[in-house]
Amino acid sequence: MQTVVAPNDVLRELEPAVEGMLERHLSTAQEWFPHEYVPWEQGRSFTDEPWEIGHSRLSGVARTAMELNLLTEDNLPYYHLAIWETFGGEGAWGEWVRRWTAEEGRHSIAMRDFLMVTRGVDPVELERGRMDHVSRGYYPAGDFNALDGLVYVTLQELATRISHRNTGAITEDPIAEKLMARIALDENLHYVFYRDVTSRALEIEPSETMLAIHRQVLGFSMPGLELPGFREKAISIAKAGIYDLRIHHDQVLTPVLFKKWHLEDVSGLTDEAERARDEVVQTLGKVDAAATRFEEKRAS
Repeated sequence: MQTVVAPNDVLRELEPAVEGMLERHLSTAQEWFPHEYVPWEQGRSFTDEPWEIGHSRLSGVARTAMELNLLTEDNLPYYHLAIWETFGGEGAWGEWVRRWTAEEGRHSIAMRDFLMVTRGVDPVELERGRMDHVSRGYYPAGDFNALDGLVYVTLQELATRISHRNTGAITEDPIAEKLMARIALDENLHYVFYRDVTSRALEIEPSETMLAIHRQVLGFSMPGLELPGFREKAISIAKAGIYDLRIHHDQVLTPVLFKKWHLEDVSGLTDEAERARDEVVQTLGKVDAAATRFEEKRAS
């Protein structure tokens, strides 16, 4: 019978891998500065000239996507708290959490500066949204442990990378596109870190990791779900092709689960974990079918 390792024990066993992944990240990540991606010469006083919707050069869906991306980045204090409580603040785990937080904070600084200087969104509504979102906080739902954290953030960081890149493209603004592409590069390195640590977790504790994969794939949702009007905004973003079920299936779930984690080849699973794997595979089929229906509806 397989011995089940407690999540805290898994974290300790993963520590050498985390040290290696952190060193790789630090050697790969490139230093960059938000002020270099902001057209400061376009700035003017909101006091002398209050914002009007005609000031924004962004389309309605581009404004929605940029605002939603920024508001989710703004909730970094709670994401930091959740990751700190999940992985701990000591050793390599703590070093990673602090580095990740610093890099994510840079994203919100850069996006906000760009949107304020270019008058891309209503600054009053943006600040009200930030206050509301951060005041609500962020709390992982359900049965959530360190393995759930690894799985969820892997999927979320990859989804965020894709969403940021597609948001930049839809703005039809070369400066915005360059900024969002730069942010997406960071998100990709974050994704690679969590993805590869999870691969190691599958070797150390395949059954518990498989159960975490099951929980997070079936219950996955992007950050920002608590925002007022999130569903309507998510639908408009999906209709624009920024992030939809087809992208989620083809560019996130399928490559991560089968090309990176080799889900079908994982051995040593308990009966419960075997059933969980089967259900994950079935769920991907359902997501694929739902994506096709959405595409057909969008086309008509």
